[in-house]
Parts: sequence; C-alpha cells; structure tokens
Amino acid sequence: MALRRALHFVFKVGDRTKTATFYREVLGMTILRHEEFEEGCKATCNGPYDGKWSKTMVGYGPEDNHFVAELTYNYGVGEYQLGNDFLGLVLQSSQAVSNAKRLGWPLTKVEEALYLTHAPGGYPFYLVDKEQPPHDPVQKVCLGVSDLQRSIHYWETLLGMKVMDKNNQKKTVLLGFSDTQCKLELCDVSGAVDHGTAFGRIAFSCPREELPNLEALMKKENQKILTPLVKLDTPGKATVEVVILADPDGHEICFVGDEAFRELSAVDPKGNELLDKAMAEDKSDEWFAKHNKQKAAA
Repeated sequence: MALRRALHFVFKVGDRTKTATFYREVLGMTILRHEEFEEGCKATCNGPYDGKWSKTMVGYGPEDNHFVAELTYNYGVGEYQLGNDFLGLVLQSSQAVSNAKRLGWPLTKVEEALYLTHAPGGYPFYLVDKEQPPHDPVQKVCLGVSDLQRSIHYWETLLGMKVMDKNNQKKTVLLGFSDTQCKLELCDVSGAVDHGTAFGRIAFSCPREELPNLEALMKKENQKILTPLVKLDTPGKATVEVVILADPDGHEICFVGDEAFRELSAVDPKGNELLDKAMAEDKSDEWFAKHNKQKAAA
C-alpha cells in the first residue's frame, strides 16, 4: 500500500478571514490553490449544502509531498458545531509558536515543548516547539473512535494502513501508509463519536485503477459507502475520480485517483491573490447585517 498517500483534512470554516490569518500568519502556511464554486459538490465536499462555496488548500509545501488543510467555506453558514470526532492536528514548528506569541494568539502549554492552540471555529492544533523540519512539519491527525479494535481492523485490514505504534494506557494507535507521510492517530473516546455539524473528512490517494476494487471490497465487507465512484470536475482543471467511505464511527474518508489528483493539486501561484480577492468581494456578512439577519449556524 506504499502507493497510497495521506493528502489532507477538510475543515468547514465559518469565518474565512480569521481562518486565513491563522493559517498564514500563525502557522506560517502558504495558500496552495483557491477555487470558487457556484453550487454544491457531487461528493458533498462542502457538506450537505447546495449553495455557493469555496475551497482553499493551505500547507507548508506542495500537495505532492505535504499533508495540507482543505478549508471549505459555505457562503451562507457562519458557524459549525464541533463534536469529539476531530481531536487535533500535530505539527512541528517553533516558528508557529513564536508567531502565536507575537500575535497574541492564545496558547496553552500542554507539556515541555508542546502547545495547544485553536483555529477559528475551535479546531485544536498541537504545536511542537522544535525547529521546523526540512520535510513536512505536519506529523499526525488525531481522530476519536468508540471501539479501538474495531477501528484498527477497518483501517489496517481493509484500508491497508500499517500500525506504527500502540499505547494501551492512552488507548491510542498510530497508523500510516509509510514512515515519511503524515500519520493517523486513533484515540478511544470511551463512548459514542459525535461529529457535530463541522464533521470533517480525511483524504488519501491511490492509483486510479484501485478505486473500483476498493469500492467492491467495502461492499463485500458490508461497510458504508457514502459516495460510489464518481467523477468530479473543477473548472479549468483536471477531472478526478473519487470514492467516499465512512469508517465504523462515521468518519468520512475520501480516496481519489492519484494520477489526476497530482495534476489537479499543482500549486497555483495565484492562490493567495485569488483567496484575497474572494474575501474582498464577499459581501455576505454585510448583506445579512443590512437585512438584520444572522448567517445560519449549522
């Protein structure tokens, strides 16, 4: 399964401007590409919404060799309710810690050389206070599960991830497709997993030819398929094929054909400019204020 890659995690954001400040100025990430859509995604990339939305990919480097964040903004939604499904993203960057302190961004010391901060909307980020490595600083994504053994079976046996580490005391397991990629940490939350309305999605790539087989395996194993194999168009860019799955706790998992995705995910030098332009032209807050209304709380 070495050909499978961890790609990104999808965050729904209610305040695009504050969110951009966090990723660019606090974490020190770069806008890799920005895309605007007039209607909802066939694979519900933007959640169960059918209106105008945008997608912003942000990270420490190209998506070919970095795990990045996909920021999904629905123009009519101002906030989302968090659950206990997403437990944090861990990255190593003393520069991010320094940035947070300089900007007055709230930081909580967890232990020696480890700080907790939150992105707008409440998403937890753990910052390892060590020099940013030359490779991807993003170390792992942490998700809550209700039955660790059942989840290990799903992610290891069915999806082909390798168990890298297991901590029985903390009730966690660390998995990955390779040592050099961002890892997935599953943590037993000793109860049901609540996805709130902010429920995210983790994305991986695999060779395109594996997608039908992956879908067939999930059908055979009576596992949930949220979106059967479908083609997704992005105006002016590559068309990709995806299958959207759900693990036993309802975590959404996207598998996309690697070949077309590498073309789609090429860094756009105008990404930063496109995001700034979209934010400047976004009059949705003004419209709601003028009509004495508030954006929907999902």
